[in-house]
Amino acid sequence: MRVVHESADGEAVLASDVDVAEGFVQTSKGLMFRSSIPDDYALVFEFDPPSGLEAKLPFTRDDAVARRFIHMLFVRFPIDVLWLQGEEVVHVKTLRSWLGVGMGKADRIIELPKGAAEDVDVGDVVRVTE
Repeated sequence: MRVVHESADGEAVLASDVDVAEGFVQTSKGLMFRSSIPDDYALVFEFDPPSGLEAKLPFTRDDAVARRFIHMLFVRFPIDVLWLQGEEVVHVKTLRSWLGVGMGKADRIIELPKGAAEDVDVGDVVRVTE
C-alpha cells in the first residue's frame, strides 16, 4: 500500500510502508510505545459514520462526519497528522511527542513521520492505494 498526495504541483508518495489500524486495540494503541517509525511509514485510521451514542454527542450531532481526536500520550516522537473527508484533506497538524493533541472532522486519519506532510495543504487530495 502507498499514501499518495495530489496537489496542483503534481503527485508525490508520502509513504510506501502503510498499516491500517483495525479493531479496538490497534485503533486505541496507534503509535504509542514505539521508539520510532521509518521515514516512509504511515498509519491509517478509517472510521464509519457516527451512529448510536456517538451520533448524539454534542460535537457530532447533526453531522455525517464526526470530530476525531488524536493524542500523543506515550508517543515518543513528533508526527504529522492528516484529517480527511473522503480523499480531501480538511486539517493538517504536526503534533509534538507526549503532549500533542489535535482534532478535526474526518472519516480517515493518516499519521506520518514529522515533515512528511510539510507540502500537504487543506483541500489537497491524499489517496491510500494498493
